[in-house]
Amino acid sequence: MPDARDSDKAIPTNLRLLLLLEEVARVGVPVTPTATNEVLGLPKPTVHRLFHRLEEEGFLQRDVDGRSYSAGQRLRKLSANVLSSSRIRVARLAVLHALTDDVGETCNIATADRDGMLYIDRVETKWPLRIQLPIGTTVPFHCTASGKMYLSSLSPRHLAKFLSSAALEAHTDKTLTTSDALMAEVATIRERGYSTDNEEFMNGMVAVAVPIRDDLGRLMSTISLHAPDQRVSVSDLENHLDRLRSAAQDLSEMMQS
Repeated sequence: MPDARDSDKAIPTNLRLLLLLEEVARVGVPVTPTATNEVLGLPKPTVHRLFHRLEEEGFLQRDVDGRSYSAGQRLRKLSANVLSSSRIRVARLAVLHALTDDVGETCNIATADRDGMLYIDRVETKWPLRIQLPIGTTVPFHCTASGKMYLSSLSPRHLAKFLSSAALEAHTDKTLTTSDALMAEVATIRERGYSTDNEEFMNGMVAVAVPIRDDLGRLMSTISLHAPDQRVSVSDLENHLDRLRSAAQDLSEMMQS
Protein backbone atom coordinates (compact mmCIF):
# COMPACT_ATOMS: atom_id res chain seq x y z
CA MET A 1 0.00 0.00 0.00
CA PRO A 2 1.39 3.47 -0.85
CA ASP A 3 2.56 5.66 1.96
CA ALA A 4 -0.28 8.12 2.55
CA ARG A 5 2.01 11.05 3.25
CA ASP A 6 4.02 10.50 0.07
CA SER A 7 0.84 10.05 -1.98
CA ASP A 8 -0.68 13.20 -0.52
CA LYS A 9 2.30 15.12 -1.82
CA ALA A 10 2.54 13.24 -5.11
CA ILE A 11 -1.07 13.67 -6.26
CA PRO A 12 -1.75 17.31 -7.16
CA THR A 13 -4.76 18.77 -5.38
CA ASN A 14 -6.61 19.45 -8.63
CA LEU A 15 -6.31 15.77 -9.64
CA ARG A 16 -7.58 14.12 -6.48
CA LEU A 17 -11.30 14.43 -7.20
CA LEU A 18 -10.81 13.17 -10.76
CA LEU A 19 -8.73 10.19 -9.66
CA LEU A 20 -11.28 9.35 -7.00
CA LEU A 21 -14.14 9.42 -9.54
CA GLU A 22 -12.03 7.39 -11.94
CA GLU A 23 -11.54 4.70 -9.29
CA VAL A 24 -15.24 4.62 -8.37
CA ALA A 25 -16.10 4.19 -12.05
CA ARG A 26 -13.43 1.52 -12.54
CA VAL A 27 -14.70 -0.64 -9.69
CA GLY A 28 -18.26 -0.44 -11.01
CA VAL A 29 -20.01 -1.34 -7.73
CA PRO A 30 -20.69 0.71 -4.58
CA VAL A 31 -17.35 1.26 -2.85
CA THR A 32 -16.26 2.62 0.53
CA PRO A 33 -13.78 5.47 1.00
CA THR A 34 -11.44 3.02 2.75
CA ALA A 35 -11.42 0.60 -0.19
CA THR A 36 -10.90 3.44 -2.68
CA ASN A 37 -8.04 4.79 -0.63
CA GLU A 38 -6.20 1.48 -0.85
CA VAL A 39 -5.52 2.53 -4.44
CA LEU A 40 -5.14 6.29 -3.97
CA GLY A 41 -3.22 6.25 -0.69
CA LEU A 42 -4.39 9.66 0.51
CA PRO A 43 -4.64 10.62 4.18
CA LYS A 44 -7.86 9.23 5.66
CA PRO A 45 -9.37 12.66 6.49
CA THR A 46 -8.63 13.82 2.93
CA VAL A 47 -10.37 10.94 1.18
CA HIS A 48 -13.43 11.18 3.46
CA ARG A 49 -13.61 14.93 2.80
CA LEU A 50 -13.47 14.31 -0.96
CA PHE A 51 -16.26 11.73 -0.81
CA HIS A 52 -18.39 14.08 1.27
CA ARG A 53 -17.87 16.95 -1.18
CA LEU A 54 -18.70 14.79 -4.21
CA GLU A 55 -21.84 13.55 -2.48
CA GLU A 56 -22.92 17.12 -1.67
CA GLU A 57 -22.44 18.12 -5.32
CA GLY A 58 -24.36 15.11 -6.69
CA PHE A 59 -21.45 13.30 -8.35
CA LEU A 60 -21.66 10.42 -5.87
CA GLN A 61 -24.58 8.99 -3.92
CA ARG A 62 -24.50 7.00 -0.72
CA ASP A 63 -25.61 3.38 -0.94
CA VAL A 64 -28.29 1.91 1.33
CA ASP A 65 -25.68 0.52 3.75
CA GLY A 66 -24.73 4.11 4.61
CA ARG A 67 -21.01 3.41 4.12
CA SER A 68 -20.43 2.88 0.41
CA TYR A 69 -20.93 5.16 -2.58
CA SER A 70 -21.78 4.83 -6.26
CA ALA A 71 -22.19 7.20 -9.21
CA GLY A 72 -24.62 10.04 -8.53
CA GLN A 73 -26.91 11.77 -10.98
CA ARG A 74 -24.35 14.35 -12.13
CA LEU A 75 -21.69 11.70 -12.79
CA ARG A 76 -24.18 9.56 -14.72
CA LYS A 77 -25.18 12.58 -16.83
CA LEU A 78 -21.52 13.38 -17.40
CA SER A 79 -20.94 9.83 -18.61
CA ALA A 80 -23.95 9.97 -20.93
CA ASN A 81 -22.82 13.32 -22.35
CA VAL A 82 -19.33 11.98 -23.02
CA LEU A 83 -20.80 8.95 -24.80
CA SER A 84 -22.95 11.33 -26.85
CA SER A 85 -20.07 13.58 -27.90
CA SER A 86 -20.15 14.36 -31.61
CA ARG A 87 -17.07 12.38 -32.70
CA ILE A 88 -18.18 9.20 -30.94
CA ARG A 89 -21.82 9.67 -31.84
CA VAL A 90 -21.20 9.92 -35.59
CA ALA A 91 -19.43 6.55 -35.58
CA ARG A 92 -22.00 5.05 -33.22
CA LEU A 93 -24.90 6.14 -35.39
CA ALA A 94 -23.18 4.59 -38.41
CA VAL A 95 -23.25 1.24 -36.59
CA LEU A 96 -26.93 1.71 -35.69
CA HIS A 97 -27.89 2.75 -39.23
CA ALA A 98 -26.17 -0.32 -40.68
CA LEU A 99 -27.92 -2.55 -38.14
CA THR A 100 -31.33 -0.99 -38.82
CA ASP A 101 -30.84 -1.38 -42.58
CA ASP A 102 -29.90 -5.04 -42.12
CA VAL A 103 -32.71 -6.08 -39.78
CA GLY A 104 -35.37 -3.59 -40.87
CA GLU A 105 -36.40 -2.57 -37.36
CA THR A 106 -35.70 0.26 -34.91
CA CYS A 107 -32.43 0.03 -32.93
CA ASN A 108 -31.65 1.66 -29.59
CA ILE A 109 -28.72 2.15 -27.24
CA ALA A 110 -29.66 2.55 -23.57
CA THR A 111 -27.71 3.04 -20.38
CA ALA A 112 -28.73 2.58 -16.77
CA ASP A 113 -29.93 5.68 -14.96
CA ARG A 114 -31.20 5.92 -11.41
CA ASP A 115 -34.85 5.20 -12.20
CA GLY A 116 -34.59 3.06 -15.34
CA MET A 117 -32.85 2.68 -18.67
CA LEU A 118 -32.13 5.91 -20.53
CA TYR A 119 -32.20 5.90 -24.34
CA ILE A 120 -29.08 7.72 -25.51
CA ASP A 121 -29.23 6.86 -29.22
CA ARG A 122 -31.80 5.54 -31.67
CA VAL A 123 -32.27 4.89 -35.38
CA GLU A 124 -35.82 4.42 -36.62
CA THR A 125 -37.07 1.78 -39.00
CA LYS A 126 -38.24 2.91 -42.43
CA TRP A 127 -41.60 1.21 -41.89
CA PRO A 128 -44.46 3.71 -41.40
CA LEU A 129 -45.76 1.58 -38.50
CA ARG A 130 -43.30 2.21 -35.68
CA ILE A 131 -43.17 2.74 -31.91
CA GLN A 132 -42.04 6.16 -30.69
CA LEU A 133 -39.59 6.09 -27.78
CA PRO A 134 -37.32 9.10 -28.46
CA ILE A 135 -33.80 9.76 -27.20
CA GLY A 136 -33.97 10.87 -23.56
CA THR A 137 -36.84 8.50 -22.74
CA THR A 138 -36.42 6.52 -19.51
CA VAL A 139 -38.05 3.09 -19.38
CA PRO A 140 -38.42 0.69 -16.42
CA PHE A 141 -35.85 -1.92 -15.51
CA HIS A 142 -38.22 -4.78 -14.77
CA CYS A 143 -40.30 -4.97 -17.96
CA THR A 144 -38.05 -3.93 -20.86
CA ALA A 145 -35.43 -5.92 -22.75
CA SER A 146 -32.70 -3.37 -22.00
CA GLY A 147 -33.71 -3.09 -18.35
CA LYS A 148 -33.77 -6.81 -17.71
CA MET A 149 -30.43 -7.13 -19.49
CA TYR A 150 -29.04 -4.60 -17.03
CA LEU A 151 -30.57 -6.41 -14.04
CA SER A 152 -28.88 -9.61 -15.16
CA SER A 153 -25.51 -7.87 -14.80
CA LEU A 154 -26.05 -7.09 -11.10
CA SER A 155 -24.47 -9.16 -8.38
CA PRO A 156 -26.91 -11.37 -6.41
CA ARG A 157 -26.68 -8.94 -3.47
CA HIS A 158 -27.52 -5.87 -5.53
CA LEU A 159 -30.25 -7.66 -7.47
CA ALA A 160 -31.81 -8.71 -4.16
CA LYS A 161 -31.72 -5.08 -2.99
CA PHE A 162 -33.46 -3.97 -6.16
CA LEU A 163 -36.14 -6.64 -5.91
CA SER A 164 -36.80 -5.89 -2.26
CA SER A 165 -37.39 -2.18 -2.84
CA ALA A 166 -38.59 -1.71 -6.43
CA ALA A 167 -42.25 -1.26 -7.29
CA LEU A 168 -42.79 -3.86 -10.01
CA GLU A 169 -45.64 -2.00 -11.66
CA ALA A 170 -47.79 -3.85 -14.18
CA HIS A 171 -47.65 -2.02 -17.51
CA THR A 172 -49.47 -4.81 -19.37
CA ASP A 173 -50.98 -8.14 -18.38
CA LYS A 174 -47.65 -9.78 -19.32
CA THR A 175 -45.46 -7.69 -16.99
CA LEU A 176 -43.55 -9.72 -14.41
CA THR A 177 -44.69 -8.22 -11.11
CA THR A 178 -43.28 -10.64 -8.51
CA SER A 179 -39.71 -10.94 -7.28
CA ASP A 180 -39.66 -14.69 -7.87
CA ALA A 181 -40.79 -14.37 -11.49
CA LEU A 182 -38.29 -11.62 -12.24
CA MET A 183 -35.49 -13.51 -10.50
CA ALA A 184 -36.19 -16.56 -12.66
CA GLU A 185 -36.23 -14.40 -15.80
CA VAL A 186 -32.89 -12.81 -14.86
CA ALA A 187 -31.37 -16.27 -14.35
CA THR A 188 -32.50 -17.25 -17.86
CA ILE A 189 -31.03 -14.05 -19.32
CA ARG A 190 -27.67 -14.70 -17.65
CA GLU A 191 -27.60 -18.20 -19.08
CA ARG A 192 -28.45 -17.31 -22.66
CA GLY A 193 -26.79 -13.88 -22.85
CA TYR A 194 -29.70 -11.83 -24.18
CA SER A 195 -33.06 -10.54 -22.97
CA THR A 196 -36.51 -10.09 -24.48
CA ASP A 197 -39.63 -8.03 -23.95
CA ASN A 198 -42.76 -9.83 -25.11
CA GLU A 199 -45.33 -7.06 -24.67
CA GLU A 200 -44.30 -6.62 -21.03
CA PHE A 201 -43.79 -2.86 -21.22
CA MET A 202 -46.21 -1.88 -23.95
CA ASN A 203 -49.05 -3.78 -25.58
CA GLY A 204 -48.12 -4.61 -29.16
CA MET A 205 -44.35 -4.11 -28.74
CA VAL A 206 -41.68 -6.81 -28.74
CA ALA A 207 -37.94 -6.35 -28.24
CA VAL A 208 -34.62 -8.11 -27.81
CA ALA A 209 -31.42 -6.71 -26.24
CA VAL A 210 -27.76 -7.67 -25.77
CA PRO A 211 -25.03 -6.05 -23.65
CA ILE A 212 -22.34 -3.64 -24.79
CA ARG A 213 -19.38 -4.46 -22.56
CA ASP A 214 -16.27 -2.59 -21.40
CA ASP A 215 -12.72 -3.92 -21.51
CA LEU A 216 -13.30 -5.81 -18.25
CA GLY A 217 -16.37 -7.55 -19.60
CA ARG A 218 -18.85 -5.46 -17.59
CA LEU A 219 -22.08 -4.14 -19.05
CA MET A 220 -21.70 -0.48 -20.07
CA SER A 221 -24.98 -0.15 -21.95
CA THR A 222 -27.35 -2.20 -24.08
CA ILE A 223 -28.28 -2.36 -27.73
CA SER A 224 -31.75 -3.53 -28.65
CA LEU A 225 -34.24 -4.01 -31.46
CA HIS A 226 -37.91 -3.35 -31.00
CA ALA A 227 -40.91 -3.55 -33.28
CA PRO A 228 -44.71 -3.85 -33.38
CA ASP A 229 -45.89 -7.43 -32.92
CA GLN A 230 -48.17 -6.90 -35.91
CA ARG A 231 -45.04 -7.17 -38.05
CA VAL A 232 -42.68 -9.48 -36.13
CA SER A 233 -42.61 -11.79 -33.12
CA VAL A 234 -39.97 -12.17 -30.41
CA SER A 235 -38.77 -15.28 -32.26
CA ASP A 236 -38.33 -13.20 -35.42
CA LEU A 237 -36.17 -10.73 -33.53
CA GLU A 238 -34.13 -13.55 -31.99
CA ASN A 239 -33.15 -14.55 -35.52
CA HIS A 240 -31.14 -11.31 -35.66
CA LEU A 241 -29.11 -12.00 -32.50
CA ASP A 242 -25.85 -12.68 -34.33
CA ARG A 243 -26.12 -9.35 -36.16
CA LEU A 244 -27.09 -7.58 -32.94
CA ARG A 245 -24.10 -9.05 -31.09
CA SER A 246 -21.79 -8.03 -33.93
CA ALA A 247 -23.01 -4.43 -33.62
CA ALA A 248 -22.56 -4.59 -29.83
CA GLN A 249 -18.95 -5.73 -30.30
CA ASP A 250 -18.29 -2.89 -32.75
CA LEU A 251 -19.70 -0.39 -30.26
CA SER A 252 -17.73 -1.89 -27.38
CA GLU A 253 -14.46 -1.54 -29.30
CA MET A 254 -15.37 1.98 -30.36
CA MET A 255 -16.06 3.15 -26.80
CA GLN A 256 -12.77 1.70 -25.57
CA SER A 257 -10.60 3.29 -28.27
